Amino acid sequence: MELSASMERFVLHWGEMGTRWGVNRSVAQIHALLYLSPNPLPAEEIAEILGIARSNVSTSLKELQSWKLVRLSHALGDRRDHFTTETDLWQLLLTIVEERKQREIDPTLAVLRQCVDEAEDDPHTPKEVKRRMTRMLDFMETLTTWYRQMVRLPKGTLVALMKMGGKVAKLVS
Repeated sequence: MELSASMERFVLHWGEMGTRWGVNRSVAQIHALLYLSPNPLPAEEIAEILGIARSNVSTSLKELQSWKLVRLSHALGDRRDHFTTETDLWQLLLTIVEERKQREIDPTLAVLRQCVDEAEDDPHTPKEVKRRMTRMLDFMETLTTWYRQMVRLPKGTLVALMKMGGKVAKLVS
């Protein structure tokens, strides 16, 4: 596979954005390359196209697989592992959000619940601090409940809601 100038720009920019989102540049570039690729790619070809070390590709692919963003596939007559990614943008978004929720939000909720429980009977924790921790817990639980409801909606409904934008507020006002 050969990258056109626009494909190269896309991959490079996705790598740059990845670093801003807390993702390793190579990981993000590999994901971008797989997104653009019409066919699954073996690790050797990924390394060659992007000009990065094969070991870096292997590590990056493992990370992408742990995020459920890359799938392993095989090609008839080729013993090598090939890799592909989801091209449905909604499914990609939902996968990323679910993985971030599990890795970031769920542990935060557990700690917040523990803090609120411990602070409840602690005479050394000021009332205002208890109130703030409780408000944070309530906020995070509300956000999580909203998320669970949204991901159950059909894709068409999600798209319609997003396109409505601020008009949704008029419906509930």
